[in-house]
Amino acid sequence: MIDVIPLVLNILSALFLIVFILLHSGKGSGLSDMFGGTSSLSGGTALERRLDRITVVTAIIFGITTFWLSYSWGKPAGI
Repeated sequence: MIDVIPLVLNILSALFLIVFILLHSGKGSGLSDMFGGTSSLSGGTALERRLDRITVVTAIIFGITTFWLSYSWGKPAGI
């Protein structure tokens, strides 16, 4: 029963990860161009950098919950 929280976090982080990756720019288009930002050589706009950080945090949450679920579901029932 304790695995319900990691399972819900895993599903939600997977969905958010899909959304955040699709919001990233690809070859001159994306979130920064959608809202009128100009891209620069220093890594894009502040919005793009914030989106990068959110994507990384979401990916870390997804990875941790995936490892937790694989560890806890791989144990025998009595342990």
